[in-house]
Amino acid sequence: MYIGIDDTDSKDGMCTTFICSVIIDELKYFGFNIIGYPRLIRLNPFAMFRTRGNGGLSFRLNVESEEDIKKVKEIVLKKVEELSELGDERTNPGVVFYQGEITDELKSYSMRVIRNIISIEEAEEFANKIGAEFFKFKKGRGIIGALAAIGCPTTDKTYELLAYRVPQNYGKERRIDHESVCQMNKATYPETFDNLDIDNCYVAIEPHTPCPILYGIRGESPDAVLNAGKMVKVYEEIAEARVFETNQHTDMHLIQIDEISDMEKLKCYIIEGTVKDFPYTREGGHVIFTLKDTSGEIPCAAYEPTKEFRDIVRELAPGDKVRVYGGIGEKGTLNIEKFEILEIAKIYETKNPLCECGKRMKSAGNGKGYKCPRCGAKLRDGTKDTVEVKRNIKKGFYEVPPSARRHLSKPLVRMI
Repeated sequence: MYIGIDDTDSKDGMCTTFICSVIIDELKYFGFNIIGYPRLIRLNPFAMFRTRGNGGLSFRLNVESEEDIKKVKEIVLKKVEELSELGDERTNPGVVFYQGEITDELKSYSMRVIRNIISIEEAEEFANKIGAEFFKFKKGRGIIGALAAIGCPTTDKTYELLAYRVPQNYGKERRIDHESVCQMNKATYPETFDNLDIDNCYVAIEPHTPCPILYGIRGESPDAVLNAGKMVKVYEEIAEARVFETNQHTDMHLIQIDEISDMEKLKCYIIEGTVKDFPYTREGGHVIFTLKDTSGEIPCAAYEPTKEFRDIVRELAPGDKVRVYGGIGEKGTLNIEKFEILEIAKIYETKNPLCECGKRMKSAGNGKGYKCPRCGAKLRDGTKDTVEVKRNIKKGFYEVPPSARRHLSKPLVRMI
């Protein structure tokens, strides 16, 4: 039996991974052990009613008798109702129970949820089609992600160790020894990654919300994150810790596309094109440029939270050929997660003639030619020189810092 859960938390508290972990402990108490690791599946980052992570949870049990199946359902539904943030109007939990194979059709549904916007009605229709049983709390929007978490393909995966706080510490400042995080990062990178954003003094394993999570360490294997967790020192009680298998940092949300004109809002893409204009900085510190191809053009943005990444974007120039990875929001702007410079254009500027003494000459006045400020030499009929500008950028990949990275975006350390 597969069990999927989603939309139990709110921006003010709780976490679906924590509820899932509590349920797994409760099931174990009654003699039900899960198969493998529970799965944390990140969905479309542009879903309208998401919390920050937009993650659905699922796990698998080996149950056969009708009595056991009934008991499992009773435990799961009771805990979801008990622990969910049902007082928040935006929290609408959904639970799915599915007994059967993970078919290509189910995998395809999951990919649609990760890359598109799916309605509750579509999720219900598909659940009924495949014989999945679902339960809705309030509007039950969570059944969309719960079913997707069950069927998500495992073509690429990472792992995350999540340590949870005791309830009396929820909302309080987390007491993590940041120096131990630095030492852990040195010892385990790149088997673990996105632990720190050193340039911005940001400890990326530490949440900044009042949720039950104390810290989360992401890596390539269960052993990597478990070993890393042993190196992190904390000065508060850990209620429990659990490893999740995830699709985080796999670029699973991105759709490879050939033409800008085929791009749609609320979806994420990989697209090649040519830089149309010099980037400019908009109010708020956001850096914008236009990407074009033969089919059309689209504004691209490196927003203020991407910090020093914006300095790299500012170095782009008309004619540069780039491959951009990112998503399109409601306003139609492509939010850059990373990009690759494929070809660097030559750009030129005009300068006053160079004097024989090596100094650039200055204008001697309208129609009077040029005069050297160093040696006094004059040039009556001189013309300006066209000079190639040295570019402060090279071919290759560039990415936002860990503090600004989306959960699904693949860091370069996993690509190169």
